[in-house]
Amino acid sequence: MEIHGKTAIVTGAASGIGAAIATELAAHGVSVVIGDLDEAGAHTTASTINAAGGAAIALRADAAEIADIEGLITLAAREFAPVDIYVANAGIIGKPGLGTESDWDTILDVNLRAHVRAARLLMPHWQSRGSGYFVSVASAAGLLTQLGAAGYAVTKHAAVGFAEWLAITYGDDGVGVSCVCPLGVDTPLLQAVRSTEDPDARLGAASIEQSAGVIGAADVAAVTVEAILADRFLVLPHPELLEMYRHKGGDYDRWINGMRRYQRTLRTL
Repeated sequence: MEIHGKTAIVTGAASGIGAAIATELAAHGVSVVIGDLDEAGAHTTASTINAAGGAAIALRADAAEIADIEGLITLAAREFAPVDIYVANAGIIGKPGLGTESDWDTILDVNLRAHVRAARLLMPHWQSRGSGYFVSVASAAGLLTQLGAAGYAVTKHAAVGFAEWLAITYGDDGVGVSCVCPLGVDTPLLQAVRSTEDPDARLGAASIEQSAGVIGAADVAAVTVEAILADRFLVLPHPELLEMYRHKGGDYDRWINGMRRYQRTLRTL
């Protein structure tokens, strides 16, 4: 896909992976709409891009709210052009353990339904013109699991599944899909989990940090934009994840037993 001159929306782009992807897209000549609940952070990302010679504008937006997604799409068309690329990056780690009914509603809204709602708004237009690109920023948790946090593990699995469905359903219509699945990334989300007092949350942070090296958000952004250019579905910023995923599929029971042992080890630290 040629992306120079295209228009993109990136949610959760006030910091972390979202800000890095927005910056990388802008460096490739993409006009970017920055969406985030952190309005000041969103404007900072946009200002940084503009100062570097790119084109960006920010809007306070909840990625899980249909009206706010519509607002981002409208702003993109008004300031730049109709949306060509949508990066569903906004996500939360959620509550540790099994959580409450309310906890599940919240994490399902942000980590899954936000993607579904954006796709429902964008796919008819992309189908009619024969082009468009949807990027789902999921997680290695969507291919493996997340110790200590059921909500995160389940919603990231669901995000991967939804991205697969989009790629299969709309690929013949000219719509591309990439699903980004990093392991540990040095972002505010990981930093927040590190600092918590909850034992399940600390277990989750330890599992992330010890499973592979913690990389920077810019590293994730670089391979994500490479995947868009190549129209490649699965994006693995940590190459070692592919072998982990193969081991899981090769012998599910062995993998589950291994994860139990790993969990026991982390709990003794």
